[in-house]
Amino acid sequence: MNIYLLQVINGIGIGMLYFLLAVGLSIVFGLLRFVNFAHGAFYLIGAYFCYQMTRWGMSFWLALLVVPLVVGFIGWATEKLVLRHVYASAHEFHILVTVGLALAAQELVILQWGPLGDSVAVPDALQGVVMWGSFIYPKYRLFVIGFTAVLSVLLWWVLEGTRLGSAVRAGSESTEMVSLLGINVLRIFSLVFGLGAATAALAGVLASPIRGAEPFMGVEALAVAFVVVVVGGLGSFGGALLGGLMIGIVQSVMSTLWPEGARLMIYIAMGAVLLLRPHGLLGRKE
Repeated sequence: MNIYLLQVINGIGIGMLYFLLAVGLSIVFGLLRFVNFAHGAFYLIGAYFCYQMTRWGMSFWLALLVVPLVVGFIGWATEKLVLRHVYASAHEFHILVTVGLALAAQELVILQWGPLGDSVAVPDALQGVVMWGSFIYPKYRLFVIGFTAVLSVLLWWVLEGTRLGSAVRAGSESTEMVSLLGINVLRIFSLVFGLGAATAALAGVLASPIRGAEPFMGVEALAVAFVVVVVGGLGSFGGALLGGLMIGIVQSVMSTLWPEGARLMIYIAMGAVLLLRPHGLLGRKE
């Protein structure tokens, strides 16, 4: 099979994980106009909770279900107890508070699991490869592509076809108007923040059998999430999906053409997009 086609497929898988990681960050910004520098911490916690559950002898499938719910609740509680009280403050204060939360989460992970990384086994049902003629590809990576594709459709339906989604979209335009319609905006804020934390944790669970769990993965994930959000357009669901796929494919293909510069190329791609479309691929002018 052509190595570049294989890398494109790899890039789609990586890009769908980047989408899951970035979509919560994008939606939270679109609704709250709040940049959450603690977002990578939810990805980190998701990976380590998955590791701990498998270490206790529980199945990966149970972790895939339970961990996003638990981390989503942690995100909901964090917004309700801490972040809600700083929305009216200057953006610099938002950065200080969320960076502080991210560093605290990272240090707690190191205290609990140590400074070295740990591996998470691929579930037995997804070990090995799929062979279709000349096509040979790991089963688990195909599962990640299929699962995240289904999940992206579900998230799109939640945002486009439900009352919660209507409130989120209306709130991104005018929170005052939504309040006048009798909708509890603060409750919507908490639910959206919890949903963003849950999707980031889900990305951490799915990524852990591929790359393991290590204490500094949250910082790396946050950087990639910001690149995806900026490329796709702040506050745009479709932009997060398109940006994630673009960045994932660029990184994967460049790992073959120029392995040392694969990471650098995602930032060059971001710069190129911003030169052509300053508001991102699907972003809108404010």
